[in-house]
Amino acid sequence: MSRFRWLALLTVALTSLVQPFGQAQPSKAKVTSDTSKVDREYALEATMLGFFAKDGARNPILKANKGDRVRITITNGEVMTHDIALEKLGIKSKTIQDKGAKASITFRADKSDTYYCTVPGHRNAGMVGSFEVVEGTITNATVAGQLPMKNGQPLNLNFETGTLKDWTATGEAFANPLVGQEPSPLHEKDMTIGFAGKHFLSSGGTVNAKLTGTLTSVPFPVTHPFAAFRISGGALQDTRVELVQASTNKVIFHSTGQGRATLQPVVVDLQPYLNQDIFVRIIDNETGISQIPYIPHDKWAHINFDEFLFYPTRPVFPNELKQSDIIILPPLDPVLNAGLSGIEAAKAMTPPKGFKITLAASEPEIVKPICFTIDWRGRLWVVESHTYPVPAPEGQGRDRIFIFEDTNGDGTLDKKKVFAEGLNLVSGIEVGMGGVWLGAAPYLLFIPADFKNDKPAGPVQKLLDGWGTHDTHETLNSLRFGPDGWLYGTHGVFTHSNVGKPGAPDSERTKINAGVWRYHPTTQQFEVFAEGTSNPWGLDFNDYGHAFITACVIPHMYHMIQGGRYQRQAGKHFNPYTYDDIKTHADHVHWVGERGPHAGNFRSASAGGGHAHAGAMIYLGNTWPQDYRNDIFMNNINGARLNRDHPVRAGSGYNVAHRPDFMPMNDSWSQWLNMKYDASGSVWAIDWYDKNQCHSSNPDVHDKTMGRIFKISHENDKWVQVDLSKATDKELVNYQLHANDWYVRQARLLLQERGPNKKVHKALKEMLATNPDATRKLRALWALHVTKGLTEKELADLLSNESEYVRSWAIQLLAEDKTVEPETLKRLVALAQTDNSALVRLYLASAMTRLEPGQRWDVLEALTQKAEDKDDHNLPLMLWYASEPLAALDMKRALEMAQKSKMPKHLPYTVQRIAAIGSDDSKKLLKDFNNRLGKLEHSHENHALQALIAKVLEE
Repeated sequence: MSRFRWLALLTVALTSLVQPFGQAQPSKAKVTSDTSKVDREYALEATMLGFFAKDGARNPILKANKGDRVRITITNGEVMTHDIALEKLGIKSKTIQDKGAKASITFRADKSDTYYCTVPGHRNAGMVGSFEVVEGTITNATVAGQLPMKNGQPLNLNFETGTLKDWTATGEAFANPLVGQEPSPLHEKDMTIGFAGKHFLSSGGTVNAKLTGTLTSVPFPVTHPFAAFRISGGALQDTRVELVQASTNKVIFHSTGQGRATLQPVVVDLQPYLNQDIFVRIIDNETGISQIPYIPHDKWAHINFDEFLFYPTRPVFPNELKQSDIIILPPLDPVLNAGLSGIEAAKAMTPPKGFKITLAASEPEIVKPICFTIDWRGRLWVVESHTYPVPAPEGQGRDRIFIFEDTNGDGTLDKKKVFAEGLNLVSGIEVGMGGVWLGAAPYLLFIPADFKNDKPAGPVQKLLDGWGTHDTHETLNSLRFGPDGWLYGTHGVFTHSNVGKPGAPDSERTKINAGVWRYHPTTQQFEVFAEGTSNPWGLDFNDYGHAFITACVIPHMYHMIQGGRYQRQAGKHFNPYTYDDIKTHADHVHWVGERGPHAGNFRSASAGGGHAHAGAMIYLGNTWPQDYRNDIFMNNINGARLNRDHPVRAGSGYNVAHRPDFMPMNDSWSQWLNMKYDASGSVWAIDWYDKNQCHSSNPDVHDKTMGRIFKISHENDKWVQVDLSKATDKELVNYQLHANDWYVRQARLLLQERGPNKKVHKALKEMLATNPDATRKLRALWALHVTKGLTEKELADLLSNESEYVRSWAIQLLAEDKTVEPETLKRLVALAQTDNSALVRLYLASAMTRLEPGQRWDVLEALTQKAEDKDDHNLPLMLWYASEPLAALDMKRALEMAQKSKMPKHLPYTVQRIAAIGSDDSKKLLKDFNNRLGKLEHSHENHALQALIAKVLEE
């Protein structure tokens, strides 16, 4: 249930033992026994923040002499999946998951190497360090420091007097702050402080973390160029040590702890302040009191300090606390409520002015709603999930489909009936084309329906199988009919599917482990529409039929282009010649901090709430203020709020900006999974409602007794009762002009189900030809396409339409069957040469990824020479994805095209691709090219190419 991708690295914890397609794990050398005698031993604690030595050093440099037998042992510092591996040597420890579990690697020191965690995403999150083979004695000695002096006397900046002499305290935190024993009575017993001398200072430790106060030293002169002091405790803005220039009261340096107990030295360069007076100020204004019921109070809301000393030269400490290693976090976001009743939860939300929230249904009428859709009568088809997170044995599923209806317009769902029961691990639903479509891994299912009686009209049909269940919150989801008549859906990165018709061999199956897929309801074709991202759990189309998805952990917003390959949270693209992928289309993320999304959990309200998103709705209703139209709404799980993003056309695609969050739920148990607008323009939303926000394979973690459905209404909304299935064909055609896209989509789906009709085609063609609005032309075009109302020639004639949107969609529809007539191909070539729209050129590049490689040359040779597209967000890579297979057809021509190309990386990528062929001819071609480069005028680009050629030929 991919809305729980929220702490998705916990997701990884549950799935890291599954080998992603194409992802290599270190395995070249066997790990030797950890019981053997070693010359040098290191012990590290493993957490998502890094590997920590006992002295507090984060990712310390581990050293050994050549030939030493070395053992590195890690202890898991949290409930999370970790391991440790050496990159060059290719050895890896066993994987550990429980807090306190241990694992090790033992090896002979031969050359310097990199140690890291192999679990996907963990290395990028910071679990990586260096192992160095050195000569000579390995020592951690450093120069001695001395206490600052005032009036000829050393100051009590190491607290060895056992008093606060030379300091002034305010508040409670420093009323009795000196500690002189290990373990410290103010800290948890297993914590090692490692203080120098007889005493250190703490503002409360983990026992009294809620105390606050300030401690200030007397001023003293800077007599040496460097200083160091020892610090530990919270990595929080309001637990810090400041050095202050006495004459100006200006803070010249500050540092927090890094969320650990062991005191570590912080080095300060004081050369600019020699002979000036400074003082030390120790601040603790952080209580650590959590506003979120299931988040404990922060035991690190304190600071420990010891031993401020001067040094004549910069001291070197093996466990120096570097500022780049500190993850400073803002205070926890205040969330006012938790565990509310449905009625109380609706009252607690704060929608914008002019809007209201209605509780439409709640437990026990609905529990655990995981997905829903709205039919042509405005009724909600809701899946109640009882099987998640563990698939039941075949035939023992417990999921149910309910049909809910508001019969009087008061916003409550007063009518309910059961459509189907006994379903297994359902994660997506759509209704239309004669029945109900379900994502229920390992299957895509279809239940033919008698919609007059709202009963199944036949047995459940298994259309496709092979959908993975490795990570059950990343299965196929977000089912939705697209404007082209295909059924679309999304899929997560840590579940690995090999999809095909039941019984099909591997050769007739398609792999997917992240991205957008589609299935045609009548031709029964299945394909990956675009691949990549993380764990998308939301998909919708804007007024122009452009697909957008919301994702988690990595940046959240993507305009999905057919044939595109997008940034991945983990694993590799199936095509090894991808080389680079398309990044987010958003100019922002919804979390704070520089350490990635998880560090900002429950502290990111200022940015949108956090990294975990569920649902995607592009509002195309007609009653909300116009400012909302085409904006993308998504629920922020960690932030308990609806985010709102605003796409703006930029180049071939979009730049997506953050707009003010639409609504905070003010309830930490709130977990809206999806939202959809109806015939009245109002929005319905399903709420999983659970104390636990993180996916777990343990079914007992999730409360299976709660669930809600809410309705968001604007004061302009007027309830209507409709049944578009009773509309005539003419009325369904006219609905293509409706201001509310709910009517447009439902009417188009009904026309598609009714099939070809000459009168329908005639009316739609007139609309396409005469309506001045590009969006209405597109609606007519899509309706014609799904009802088989256009010939290839008629589509090809639209390539000269005045609207770039019509031209671009004509290209996509022409290439739908992956083949075009020779005359059509000529027109596409002409378009590539002359069209002034980057959007059209993007659709041409996309179409080329679908045609046989031999048909692509002329179009791609024209497009790759468009210098105006060299900095476009999408086109350079889309052109590479289309061009890459050509090297296998004609290496020489592919290289010639790359040399003329204006796309920034086309030529080096082509060199890599030709080298990958590995034949004598490919090597000769590259050597000849290298020789020609050597005769050209010297340039950075040519040198870089020659270096690349040398590298790939050597490989």
